[in-house]
Amino acid sequence: MAKIQVLEKQIAELIAAGEVVERPSSVVKELVENSIDAGASAITVEIQNGGVTYIRVADNGAGIQREDIPTAFLRHATSKVHTQEDLKHIGTLGFRGEALASIAAVSKVELLTCAKGEMIGSHYRIEGGEEVGMEDAGCPEGTTFLVRDLFYNTPARIKFLKKDVTEANSVAGVLDRIALSHPEVSIKFIRSGKEVLLTPGDGDLLSDIYAVFGRDFAKNLLPVDYTLHGIRVHGFISKPTAARPNRSMQYFFINNRVVRSRTAMAALEESCKGSIMVGRFPACVLHLEVALEGVDVNVHPAKIEVRFVNERPVFDAVYHACKSAIQKEDDRKEMALRSDPKPPIRILPVTPPAKIEQTKLTDSLTSGEGGSRRENSAVSSFSSQPVVWRQSSPDIPKEKSAFFDSNKKLKEPAPLYQSSSRVLLDQEEISAAEDDSIRNSPQTPDNSQDIEARDEEQPVIRVIGEAFSTYIILEVGKELLLIDKHAAHERMLYERIKKDATVNHQMLLAPVPVTLEKSLYDAVLDHLPLLAQAGFETEDFGDGCILVRSAPLELDGADVELLVTELAGRLATCRQDLIPEQLEWIYHSVACRAAIKAGDKSSPKELYDLAVRALKEDVRYCPHGRPVAIRLTQKELEKQFGRIQ
Repeated sequence: MAKIQVLEKQIAELIAAGEVVERPSSVVKELVENSIDAGASAITVEIQNGGVTYIRVADNGAGIQREDIPTAFLRHATSKVHTQEDLKHIGTLGFRGEALASIAAVSKVELLTCAKGEMIGSHYRIEGGEEVGMEDAGCPEGTTFLVRDLFYNTPARIKFLKKDVTEANSVAGVLDRIALSHPEVSIKFIRSGKEVLLTPGDGDLLSDIYAVFGRDFAKNLLPVDYTLHGIRVHGFISKPTAARPNRSMQYFFINNRVVRSRTAMAALEESCKGSIMVGRFPACVLHLEVALEGVDVNVHPAKIEVRFVNERPVFDAVYHACKSAIQKEDDRKEMALRSDPKPPIRILPVTPPAKIEQTKLTDSLTSGEGGSRRENSAVSSFSSQPVVWRQSSPDIPKEKSAFFDSNKKLKEPAPLYQSSSRVLLDQEEISAAEDDSIRNSPQTPDNSQDIEARDEEQPVIRVIGEAFSTYIILEVGKELLLIDKHAAHERMLYERIKKDATVNHQMLLAPVPVTLEKSLYDAVLDHLPLLAQAGFETEDFGDGCILVRSAPLELDGADVELLVTELAGRLATCRQDLIPEQLEWIYHSVACRAAIKAGDKSSPKELYDLAVRALKEDVRYCPHGRPVAIRLTQKELEKQFGRIQ
């Protein structure tokens, strides 16, 4: 008895209009979903030329009975929906009966199938929607579709296809999501003769995640399994320490269907508040099991969005599931004590440094002596001159530092500092006070009389201190300046990078692998020359992985992976931007990440060097347009205190 039937008109009109086949990935999606609905436990997908010239989808499912084959290629012909009531509890991936008709209308299709219980299979051919023939064929149980020459009869639509590599990456992205939605099904993907994906099909979701995204992503996940209001939430979320710069690695599945759900996304991110840094997002692979009558999947042409009868229970279930997983499963970050004091990623400059002392200082600071790497690495990046710490000695001449005068010309008298006790200190004494002991036992410099005798028109820069570990307080002549140290440093780095990013970069001793979601991966491949122009030497490592071999000199090695992921997200969403605009954004991002942060601890010398450079370079605004400094004149201050009218 035939299983596939053409729906009655009134039922077909209740189904949301299906999208036409627009690219190879949509063909693969529909055929693979049909294979899963047919009960297949193993599916093989093979493409050539991005799927434009050749697609093969083979499964070991139930197959199609010979009498149903011609009917299957008619519009609104399906075995999954028969009555209007069936639309209220759809449990299959496909139900509209439009896919095969749409595919056959724009390509040359061959079907090899053998239904369970049949002694011989069938070979059916249809081109451009017109049946060519059907004959007996020897084939195993299951179904194999061969789709050739997509859009051969509609050349106007071929021009909208992208490069073969882009189309192939789109297919890979579809298969990644389907593999994660059905861990009990083994998915094999062969791309231009090379096997690039093979999931075990053992029902273990973590095994599928490992196969799709690799070890580095899989090892930073926390298990989730929670039931609330009859809704089960299970899968994995990323550890708070492994949060990502965008939402590209958030995957939600409702009743094994790939969906985009704002409700689930909001619940996930709300559960992670207070656990992850601001501006970072959790990654997840979460399955929701909801009663079929509680969710409507017939609201979007691509079936990617769903509507819940009641969204509150779904939000609560996801929120409490993720919250409990973080509280129960997440451990404190462990400190890894290494016998080798060198950091795991050493950075080698492309060109020799200008000063040997600066290289030695950077090496000693990054080796773990005298505080964290972030705090100490800021010392050598504040100024173009090397920062050399020296103890006071009559044999070593005092170093000179530049001063800012009213004409914006630089003088070179010995700099003055002012401690919290308002005692003037010279550069040698501040440099010797790295451990802050200088604040406990200040000394008056011997040259104070010479200072008073200097030209009164020459303003002396005094570092009064720092407010909120963010704003440098300076006395310059008859003005008080408050400088945002992050904004100032960010602007100076931005100008230096912008000036010559291709020269100002560094080779990484160990290339940094970056695993990306397929759409982001494709965006990076499309912009490799642009990234090289910005100082990132990257190459395709295959299967959604990018290798970064060099990065801008200002970046810490640990920031490379996060920044490249962030750049990939930007490139994926702003493909149409002009190259200068994209480069500007990359320069901004590098400078922002490399600059000293508000709240970072800074030594008096660091504050002084940064302030002098900001005044010397006349830095007014950060790359995002925020002001770098504000000033308060002595006259205005005296007005506030009633000293003058």
